[in-house]
Amino acid sequence: MAKLRVVYRCTECAASFPKWAGRCVSCGAWNSLVEDVEGPEPQLASLAVGMSLVAPGVPKPITEIDSAVGQPQPTTIPELDRVLGGGLVPGSVTLLGGEPGVGKSTLLMQLLAAWPKKTLYITAEESTQQVRLRAERLGALGDNVWLLAEMSLPNIFNAIQQVSPDLVVIDSIQTIADPELSSPPGSVVQVRGCAHRLVQEAKHRSLPVIMVGHVTKEGGLAGPRVLEHVVDTVLSFEGERHHALRLLRAAKHRFGPTSELGLFEMTERGMVGVPDASQLFLADRRTGVPGSVVVPTLEGQRPLLVELQALTNPVSGGAPPRRSAQGVDSGRLALLLAVLERRARISLAGHEVYASVVGGVKLSEPGADLGMCLALVSAVVNKPLPADLVVIGEVGLAGEVRQVAQVGRRLAEATRLGFTRAIVPASASAKVQGIRVDTAATINEALSLAGLTGAVAD
Repeated sequence: MAKLRVVYRCTECAASFPKWAGRCVSCGAWNSLVEDVEGPEPQLASLAVGMSLVAPGVPKPITEIDSAVGQPQPTTIPELDRVLGGGLVPGSVTLLGGEPGVGKSTLLMQLLAAWPKKTLYITAEESTQQVRLRAERLGALGDNVWLLAEMSLPNIFNAIQQVSPDLVVIDSIQTIADPELSSPPGSVVQVRGCAHRLVQEAKHRSLPVIMVGHVTKEGGLAGPRVLEHVVDTVLSFEGERHHALRLLRAAKHRFGPTSELGLFEMTERGMVGVPDASQLFLADRRTGVPGSVVVPTLEGQRPLLVELQALTNPVSGGAPPRRSAQGVDSGRLALLLAVLERRARISLAGHEVYASVVGGVKLSEPGADLGMCLALVSAVVNKPLPADLVVIGEVGLAGEVRQVAQVGRRLAEATRLGFTRAIVPASASAKVQGIRVDTAATINEALSLAGLTGAVAD
C-alpha cells in the first residue's frame, strides 16, 4: 500500500508544493501554505463506514427535473426565514459562522425546538448536560430534539442512520474528525474531508444540515476556503459584545438572494426577532444635538432608519488629528472629508473626527454619504440639523449628489416613523405623501437646504 506524503497546500487556490514558502507562486497569496497530506484515495468500502453508498446519477432533461422537491421548508423563525429566502431546502448544507459568544448555539437550539419534525444536535464542544441546561433556560425542551456528544465522523453517520432526523446541526465542523485521515481535528485536511462527506450524505438523504464554523481574529471563517465553496449557504452572525442587537447575513446562498438581513435581540429567553428595527435604532435618539442625522438605508428589500453621529474637536500643539470610524468604512470617511474640503470649502484638517452608527449597525452602502457629510458639518459648526429631517444620497468626488436605489421605500419608512422632511438627490423622482422632499444636485445645495451655510466653525 502506498504511503501518504506531507505536502504544503495553499488555502486560497489549493495548489500543493513539496516545501513551505511564504508566498504561493500559483495565486500570489502570502502566508497561505499549510501542511497537508497527499496519497491514494481511501477505498470506497472504508468511506462507506456508517455512510450510505451513493448510486451513480442518471442524466435527465432539465425539463423533467421536479422543482417542487427543492422548495424551502419554513423554520418558523421569521428573521431566519427572511435571510434563507423562505426556509431550509432539503439536502442543503448551511455553514453558520460568528464570533464566540455571539449566540450561534442559542439560535440553533431555538431552531431545533421549533422544527416540526425530529432533529439531531451533534455537539462536539459541549456535553449533553450543558446543552440541556441551555435548552431549559431557553424553554426549548422537546422530545423531537435528539442529542449526541460525538467527535468521530463515522459515529455521527451511524447516529443519523439510527435516528433518521429531518434536520441535523453539527457544532462545530472544526472539532469533527475522520479516523481515516491522519491529521488532528481542525486541520485543513480534516475540515475539508469531513465537510465533503457531510455534503454527500446530506444530498443523498435530502437532509438539511447546519454546520457551525469558527472564525479567525480577522472575522473570516477558519479553515480552508474550500469549506465555503462546498456548502450551499454561508451565514454570518454578527453583533457587538456590548449590544443586544444581532445581525444575520448570507454571504452565499444558492437558493436565493444574499442581500437580505435578519435582526435579532439577545434576551434572557434567547434570540427574539426584531420586526421593527427602525423603531429600535431610534428609541434613544436625542434631538437638537449637533452632528446627529437620520439616514434611511436599505438592506436587501428591508428599509431601515439609523442614526449617524459625528463629533469634531479642534487639536492644538501640532499633534496629528485623529480619525475614528465605527460602523462606517474609514476609507469612505476620509473620502468624504476630502470632498468637503475641496468642493464645499469646509476644512476639518485641524479637527479630530469621530463618526459612528448608533446601535452597532455596520453601513456599507453609499446612500449614507450625504447624511455623513451633513453630520460632519453640523458637528464642526455646532449647529443641529432639524429633528424631522432624513437625508439620502451618494456623494461623488466632484461634490455631486448621486441617485440611490428605491428612494420611495426609504421615504415611506421615514414617513411611518413621523419624519416630515427629506433631502434626496436631484435625480430622484419619488414622491411620498406626508413628507416634504427637497432635492439637491450638489453637496453645497444640500448644506443650504439643511440650513448649514453661513455658519462659522469653532
